Amino acid sequence: MKAIELDSVSVHYPDDGRPDGVLKAASRVSFALETGEIGCLLGPSGCGKTSLLRAVAGFVSIAEGEILINGERMAGLGLHLAPEKRKIGVVFQDYALFPHLTTLENVCFGLTKGRRQAATDALSKARDMLALVGLEKEAERYPHELSGGQQQRVALARALAPQPALVLLDEPFSNLDITLRDRLAREVRDILKQTRTTAILVTHDQNEAFAVADQVGVIFEGQLTQWANPYQLYHEPNSAAVARFVGEGAFISGSQYGHHVQTLLGELALKPCCCNDCEHMGDVRVLLRPDDVVHDDGSSLKAKVVRKAFRGADFLYTLELDNGEQILSLVPSHHDHALDEQIGIRLEADHVVTFSGTEPARPF
Repeated sequence: MKAIELDSVSVHYPDDGRPDGVLKAASRVSFALETGEIGCLLGPSGCGKTSLLRAVAGFVSIAEGEILINGERMAGLGLHLAPEKRKIGVVFQDYALFPHLTTLENVCFGLTKGRRQAATDALSKARDMLALVGLEKEAERYPHELSGGQQQRVALARALAPQPALVLLDEPFSNLDITLRDRLAREVRDILKQTRTTAILVTHDQNEAFAVADQVGVIFEGQLTQWANPYQLYHEPNSAAVARFVGEGAFISGSQYGHHVQTLLGELALKPCCCNDCEHMGDVRVLLRPDDVVHDDGSSLKAKVVRKAFRGADFLYTLELDNGEQILSLVPSHHDHALDEQIGIRLEADHVVTFSGTEPARPF
């Protein structure tokens, strides 16, 4: 039995500006998570990921399909269970803390609203949750006295306190600076794993998705394009659109014959995977990630530096090949080369992925 399962779920909104009067925010989306797994819906703004999260929470009705939590139907044909009956905790983008309540009272609110739990039991549980998120010393402070990261952890403690079947996180790190965002993403994952809480995160940031989630679903225009773990998503994207959205890289031209593809950088071997058609013959686009292209002064294969971005520990070089195509290479920062300089490179591409069709071979 799955902890959460969406089966062909569609979400529609009325829209008088469209010929059929309907905006299709999500169309026939299916995925599932086991108990304790963390899933992520990843995609650009307006792709439908938040609409799906709201449908799981019960804030909006679904047009078709069904939603099950621990095998129980929450929504489907003729059924729409109210949000408060779904045993779901939600962490909103703005945290939605009550400004007139202390940290402890905010967490207690999630334990006492609609429940008959004794006040002393609720206080004890709330203090345990604050300890879990490292805020036991902030129990009597008000939200305006806390940092953004602390407010986010209070919101998580409040969502977890009633021991929900599922926790939903709607862009929970978007209001934080990058350094704090990265640290809190790791902390949130640790807390969810420690409590064995099944969760769904919504974000447009792939770094957050990779830091938190076990499974990631890429959403484009209301369609679930790929559902996979972060490693597979990065190394084995099932479409050029997913490859462009997840990670950096470039497409170069190649000629494929069975399990091999010939490129300007030499012959590459293809591994059978969900995205490679090893029977394909003819022109293809080859996906190369920055870590596939290694700087090697001793290599006879050269490329010209046309752009460089300093990242502290390394440079991200944009390199131009003899045929005008460009690739990316991640190089340790002590290799500081000048623009227009020719540098040696070699490929260490363990996951070669090809796509049919034509597209300008430029970094993305």
